[in-house]
Amino acid sequence: MANEAELIRAALSGDSEAFGQLVRTHQERLYAAMLQVTRSTEEAEDVVQEAFVRAFLKLDSFHGNSQFFTWLYRIAFNNALSRRRRKQPSVSLEQAREATGAEPVDHVDAPDAGLLREERVAMIQRALDQLTLEHRAILVLREMEDQSYEAIADILQISIGTVRSRLNRARTQLRLALEGMQQAEQQRDNPDAGNRNINGL
Repeated sequence: MANEAELIRAALSGDSEAFGQLVRTHQERLYAAMLQVTRSTEEAEDVVQEAFVRAFLKLDSFHGNSQFFTWLYRIAFNNALSRRRRKQPSVSLEQAREATGAEPVDHVDAPDAGLLREERVAMIQRALDQLTLEHRAILVLREMEDQSYEAIADILQISIGTVRSRLNRARTQLRLALEGMQQAEQQRDNPDAGNRNINGL
């Protein structure tokens, strides 16, 4: 199998099969990343499809200064951001569940361990829904894609200092969202406790 640089050179020479191989190599990872960013399976599919079309049309602008996936991610993220600004779509709870419904369950754990894990994952996903697209994207890149600060700066076209500050804000917002959701669940499970606190009893 040809390496990535050879596939890119072949694609630039008009070899559509070479570009097809690049698509097959990266589409699953790019879709998973965009699913976390957009929080919608349909939106993620559209974003990724458009990203590959744009990548094909702009392939001659890829100079190998970064990884090909980094370049692809930047195109996809900018596309997602543009679509969000144009449409301002809302993601329903049903769509969020659909996006997280395929979480693997380790059946070796205790009988309720898988359920507890799914509940934690679902809570984190709902908390992510409350963040801005920019904060969600930077968390996905750092925490899920394990990208370096330099790579994130390259992808998002911001300085490393901005990466650090935005990541700190994103983590703070995520923590606050999770804490708020946990407090709401506790109050829902034990409403009398909340009334006692309010009344000072």
